[in-house]
Amino acid sequence: MTLKLYAHPFSSYCQKAKTAFYEKGVAFEEVMLDGSEPVASEFAALWPIGRFPVLTDGDRLVFDTSPIIEYLDARYPDKPLIPADRDAAVEVRMWDRFFDNYVSYPQQRIVYGALGREARDDVRWQGALDTAYAILDKHLAGRDWAAGDAFSLADCAAAPALLYADWSHAIPKSFANVWAYRDRLLARPSYARALDEARPYRHYFPLGAPEGRD
Repeated sequence: MTLKLYAHPFSSYCQKAKTAFYEKGVAFEEVMLDGSEPVASEFAALWPIGRFPVLTDGDRLVFDTSPIIEYLDARYPDKPLIPADRDAAVEVRMWDRFFDNYVSYPQQRIVYGALGREARDDVRWQGALDTAYAILDKHLAGRDWAAGDAFSLADCAAAPALLYADWSHAIPKSFANVWAYRDRLLARPSYARALDEARPYRHYFPLGAPEGRD
């Protein structure tokens, strides 16, 4: 049965999921959500909430990115992205939430403010990102990856989160550990592939995609 991922390549959360697929070498069909029919109506019937990505595996539906990656690990245990050791798994899941909640969330608030979808409060959300950058820089000292010694779910989350966060509110150059980590993420073949597939859509970024910080 073909795994189908309903997604858009430019979405940070879709990139997070696709990085996991590519890291694990699991084949899937990407169903492009660009508002065109008949896919738009198909997706609306499948998942009326409308948030993506969503994964289908036959009759099984899995929504939200972290559960999708958890499902991949359960079904395809080679190259695990969540450790079998329960203590180590807690660390990975914790840092996964860090990137989604404390990097991606404030980054998106800045974008939504610029689009007029929410009240604009750049100072607040830029301050939240500065706090997250500082915590992360300290945490990454002496580390290659966010949690443990291996590339994990947390790093799948970190790659697009830090890309778009830097575009929205630049990571200070003083945070050398964050910059080195970001460079490692950009060089990781699994994320590099997901990012390359997003390049044709960069004009969608409302703040303007900066040159040389991809």
